[in-house]
Amino acid sequence: MAAEQSLQAPVTPSGDTRIHNIGYRSYDGPRLGRSYARLSLYSQSLRGAYGLGRSVKSKVLPMLLFVVMCVPAAIMVAVAVATKANDLPLDYTRYAIVMQAVISLYVASQAPQSVSRDLRFKTVPLYFSRPIETADYVRAKYAALASALFVLTAAPLLVLYVGALLAKLDFTDQTKGFAQGLVSVALLSLLFAGIGLVIASVTPRRGFGIAAVIAVLTISYGAVSTLQAIAEVQNSGDGIAWIGLFSPITLIDGVQSAFLGAASAFPGGVGPTDAEGVVYLLFTLGLIAASYGLLVRRYKKVGL
Repeated sequence: MAAEQSLQAPVTPSGDTRIHNIGYRSYDGPRLGRSYARLSLYSQSLRGAYGLGRSVKSKVLPMLLFVVMCVPAAIMVAVAVATKANDLPLDYTRYAIVMQAVISLYVASQAPQSVSRDLRFKTVPLYFSRPIETADYVRAKYAALASALFVLTAAPLLVLYVGALLAKLDFTDQTKGFAQGLVSVALLSLLFAGIGLVIASVTPRRGFGIAAVIAVLTISYGAVSTLQAIAEVQNSGDGIAWIGLFSPITLIDGVQSAFLGAASAFPGGVGPTDAEGVVYLLFTLGLIAASYGLLVRRYKKVGL
């Protein structure tokens, strides 16, 4: 009854009632536009790839993997200096191939971190409510992870190079090898970043993304290496190079052995010919472009 009476009784405003215009004021400051938003997203994503600006727990794994990548290089330098060797124990172009397990683990841990949280908490449409567009988001995320990977893979090469100069090894040979190594890891960073982000963008669950990236990178390499070994035993040398097209790490190995003069990790130490090397390079660049295209398509759907 009390509720009915309250509904029937009209509410009469008191004489002191005031209506105030408290509308939002227009923004008079500078509008920095898409380029600034893209750069900010790139910077934030790059810092996040090493846990910077996040909790201590988030820093442990990326920093540990960074140390693991650099420690063997420091040991090689110490051995070269102590033994007064005429060359480093390992070529610059071979270092990333040998340390591929660490690189794969880093990609598996950081690619989902870069994109899965945005998908899980449905914050992607919020990015696109600003001047930033789908292509800007993808470019920033792709460039950030590729840059983080380049830092991870180029840092030990720098340790090797500085150590080689301190050991008074030939400057020209070391500089040439160092430059070739940088080209190799730059291509590796673009390829691995693209593959990792494509896989991680499929699921908002970070754990599933980590498992999927590890599975793709490790299983593909294991399968390709096994098939190449079988082909060598059966004296099918022509098939070894073509089998190498089906794993990211063997793709990089084939490109650098064909164009950078690197020693191949293929069975028998024989890498692709020049013609096969062109196919390897085109296939690698095609995978990078396809990864970018798939990411743009994926986030156009997510942003709707």
